Amino acid sequence: MTKAVAADPDVVPRSPIAKTKLFFQLYWKRGAPGQPTAPWALNFAYGMWLTAFLFKLIGSSWDMSWHFQWLRDDLAPPHLINTVGTVIIMVLVSIHSYTGLGCDKRSLRLMQTGTVVFLIAAPLDVINHRINGLDLTAWSPSHMMLYIGTGIMLLGVIDGWLKFSTPGRTRALVLTGLWAFFLENTFFPNGQQEYGVLGLLSWERGTPEAEHELLSFAAEQIGRPVDRVAVLNFTLPIAEWVYPVWGIGVMALILALARHTIGKAWAATVVATLYVGYRGVIWPLLLAAEFPTSTVPFYLLFVGLAVDLAFRIGRSHALLTAGVGGLLVTAFGYGALWTQAQFSDWLLPDAHTASAPPIAYWTVPVVLAGVALLWAAGGPLARWWNSRRPQPHHLPDAVV
Repeated sequence: MTKAVAADPDVVPRSPIAKTKLFFQLYWKRGAPGQPTAPWALNFAYGMWLTAFLFKLIGSSWDMSWHFQWLRDDLAPPHLINTVGTVIIMVLVSIHSYTGLGCDKRSLRLMQTGTVVFLIAAPLDVINHRINGLDLTAWSPSHMMLYIGTGIMLLGVIDGWLKFSTPGRTRALVLTGLWAFFLENTFFPNGQQEYGVLGLLSWERGTPEAEHELLSFAAEQIGRPVDRVAVLNFTLPIAEWVYPVWGIGVMALILALARHTIGKAWAATVVATLYVGYRGVIWPLLLAAEFPTSTVPFYLLFVGLAVDLAFRIGRSHALLTAGVGGLLVTAFGYGALWTQAQFSDWLLPDAHTASAPPIAYWTVPVVLAGVALLWAAGGPLARWWNSRRPQPHHLPDAVV
């Protein structure tokens, strides 16, 4: 039976608990993906997605710092915070799957697939640690499965929101938030180098951030005493080419996708600013709590700026935009990264080790060509993706 509710905001509950009750009263019935969804219910559901990813963001940020100080603990507070976000996501995916609201088949499959990959990866990561001991890198297979699962979830949420939301300020704001979470999730493994370089410096100063038990465990895994070689293997085990290729090249492509889907001037810069701003806020909080801190990737602001400038210069010419984008991203990204590295070294002139993550500058032409080519290929891919998306179904607020 259809029930009418006036569009007056006083009729639609404001509190999350009341909205949840109303949602289940009106919508808890089985339906195929693509069910018409009232705007207030759609906004509430996707607002909960943002809340879930916020919990995962806070948990993962603290988790990286935690593991540069202490040995792994399955029930560590960062894991519990991340688990809150995961539980919310499981509930949301269950609701989308049962009711068919706020998603089509493709977005729902992406949400479901991402959740399954993440839930498989979590116990595999625990087993990996139990068998192999300390996992020294954020780039391990089990960790990568966690990022990939979260990324697939986010793609599903972005796809569903693009399909069902109506154009306007709310649509752009939610998309901006979702792309900021996607950027953070993809960038996350680069934190290994950002925390690692400061972890090595702290050991060289004689005031290691990592507890002795953790350093001893890491050294025993490679059959060495706790010396510089062992600490270097623990803190910076990643090849020097990885950080700039991932931090500039891959992030530029994500920001280009964000700019394209949001469709607003300076959207890429805003997404990058949200992420860097969060890193700037979490840094003093970790420091105040006496947890290890990292370098902050301020250069991402210039990568976002380069992406937005490429869209303005290229306008509607896709190949021109891609070519200009490759040039600007490389120039702005590497220029800002080099400047940040010089400034970091100036702040710590007595350090034996560079105070910025290791950077292989020979990757400049690789990133330039890779960004330009993949950006150019993104146009046909986007057209194919959009051609497979059916038209959305909306309900006005007055009909629920």
